[in-house]
Amino acid sequence: MKIDAMMGGLSVRESRSFAVGLEAAGFDGVWVTEGGRTPYLACTAAALATEVLEIGTGIAVAFPRSPMVTAATAWELAEASDGRFVLGLGTQVKAHIVRRYGVEFSPPGPRLRDYVLAVKAIFEAFQTGGKLDYHGSYYKLDLLPAAWRQGPIGDAALPIYLSAVRPWMLQLCGEIADGVHVHPLHSRRYLDEIVRPNVALGASRAGRDPREVHLVCPVMTITGDSDAELEMWRSRARTQLAFYGSTPGYELIFDVHGWTGTGARLNQLMRAGDMAALSATITDEMLDVFAVTAKWDRLADALVDRFHGSTERVICYFVGTGWKEDPRVLDRWAEVTAAVKRRLAA
Repeated sequence: MKIDAMMGGLSVRESRSFAVGLEAAGFDGVWVTEGGRTPYLACTAAALATEVLEIGTGIAVAFPRSPMVTAATAWELAEASDGRFVLGLGTQVKAHIVRRYGVEFSPPGPRLRDYVLAVKAIFEAFQTGGKLDYHGSYYKLDLLPAAWRQGPIGDAALPIYLSAVRPWMLQLCGEIADGVHVHPLHSRRYLDEIVRPNVALGASRAGRDPREVHLVCPVMTITGDSDAELEMWRSRARTQLAFYGSTPGYELIFDVHGWTGTGARLNQLMRAGDMAALSATITDEMLDVFAVTAKWDRLADALVDRFHGSTERVICYFVGTGWKEDPRVLDRWAEVTAAVKRRLAA
């Protein structure tokens, strides 16, 4: 189990400084989200400023960019990082695709399958110098002159991870992806009962070993030295989980625990703009299931106890938020990463 950090919303210069700090603090990797800022420039800054830190998009929105644009950008990042880059892709909801990106919306699952296969075909053409000849349901690509062709970058394939929540998309990950970006709204029970079985089903259908598909799990860590600090982070986690839970389609994660109707209520409150009631809907019981709470000296054990044997990578969700408020927090995280590695080695 590797321990990573999440990065999002930082400027390019901040991304460089943060990545340097993460590497010094003993993190294994950093995953860059796509929000108000695109993830690829931040990944470039991190790649050029570090030596061993693994770097990935977690996730980049696929459909606003053509498969060729995404493949070429990822290929350059793999080259710049000496093979430390992982391409993480996701679909986004219809409102953002249509009204923010101005792109036509189509069934996201089948389209993402075609998109990933197209990207893989481009990767192969870059690596081997062979002809690009991909003809799928949504993308048809057969023009790649020498002047627009990137050359090989080494023996290792460039991994593609996909975000997934529901069974169909999880099965798709098992069929064609190298890894799964689990949603930050998740639980250990959801991982064991929904995520891994469906990934295994998809892998089996494609004749693959499910162990080839790695899980990456962002987790909201509620930590500090005092009860007041813990309560502050509990409030932040409660608000963020409520925001995520208001998305239609994520209700499955609540249903696993018998909290049927929670997703629909959160969606109603979000539409009404009642943010106080939205956050209050996430009960203490839910918070303990969906986040990890421990004081600094117990956080490493809490992370290993929750995730060891269930996921290959844990992404600590609030590291970037804490760093932006006080960069010295990475000294505390260095203690956590070292303790995690000691515990796993033992």
